[in-house]
Amino acid sequence: MTVESTAARGRPRSAAAKKTAGGRTAGKPTGKAAGKGGSAPDRPEMVQLLTPEGERVEHPDYALETTPEQLRGLYRDMILTRRFDAEATALQRQGELGLWPSLLGQEAAQIGSGRALRDDDYVFPTYREHGVAWCRGVDPTLLLGMFRGVNHGGWDPGGNNFHLYTIVIGSQVLHATGYAMGVAKDGADVAVLAYFGDGASSQGDVAEAFTFAAVYNAPVVFFCQNNQWAISEPTERQTRVPLYQRAQGYGFPGVRVDGNDVLAVLAVTRAAAEHARTGQGPILVEAFTYRMGAHTTSDDPTRYRRKEELEVWEGKDPILRLRRLLERESAADEAFFAELDEESDALARRVREAIRTMPDPDGMAMFEHTYADGHTLVDEERAQYAAYLASFADHEGN
Repeated sequence: MTVESTAARGRPRSAAAKKTAGGRTAGKPTGKAAGKGGSAPDRPEMVQLLTPEGERVEHPDYALETTPEQLRGLYRDMILTRRFDAEATALQRQGELGLWPSLLGQEAAQIGSGRALRDDDYVFPTYREHGVAWCRGVDPTLLLGMFRGVNHGGWDPGGNNFHLYTIVIGSQVLHATGYAMGVAKDGADVAVLAYFGDGASSQGDVAEAFTFAAVYNAPVVFFCQNNQWAISEPTERQTRVPLYQRAQGYGFPGVRVDGNDVLAVLAVTRAAAEHARTGQGPILVEAFTYRMGAHTTSDDPTRYRRKEELEVWEGKDPILRLRRLLERESAADEAFFAELDEESDALARRVREAIRTMPDPDGMAMFEHTYADGHTLVDEERAQYAAYLASFADHEGN
């Protein structure tokens, strides 16, 4: 069974299916053809099911049936995720957070992939997967602690099968591969998803993860959010071929999906996860999207990218295109949008309250979770630090 066959349901292929996100006819392979290294001029290079104008199109390998309720749910996910992200950015500007990595523009890539997973699948994120965290049931306020400097994560990874954020670029991809190798040996029927960016794809850790995953046939989906910029370096300075084609060199399939199309991302990720679960090994998904904001709040993107480029991508906004579909198909009315605005405002208020009432950590807590069974060196360091803190109290007493 190929990865495409798990998604396809025999729907007829339309002429529109030959078009990419930019409306151009493509002649490079994807899915089955990409995985085998052959050429298939009749298959579009980038999977798309929803155009920027909000029109549904078909793809020969990825059919997706949706109900109005499901479409409204995806729209709600993206709206609330974007509002949370905007609120966190504002809080950083007000001095409440030390740093914040915005996901602005990448909502479809994250919500589509997050909603494609089963509860028992396991996710290894970077530090920007706020939308995936939302899909996994992690309270948004818990994402703020690390960026405020009061904890090293804030949630139990085992509670939602969503690992802690990883700041080191690319290292989580190796962790995901090792975890996938382990669950495969356990005989578990699950998929492991490893998120990373286009910049991380140049890291040695990612190359090593690809090698191990291929050799051991690990059930891992490598999900690359290609947002076009690795901080200030454009993608063309990182690779000479489309990122999804790198998978061919390691011996597993790769597919590029329109990362601003939540429906296409949902269909492709769902098929990729099933590919991994059914013993077919790893697969690489490249979500072709765009970072509309700064890399983090310490970055100034106006120094390295043109305003015209941003304007082009604003026209491909993932939320706007789904709203156009909802309106086109009369799948949502004004009452729905009004209620969602109220829910969005309520979420923003809750986030502001949570950050401003977040307690500072106990300074001694840093020693509590280093080793599961304790360690003599940690005990010694704990005692030294306790004596150091006590010296301030002694000085004040004198």
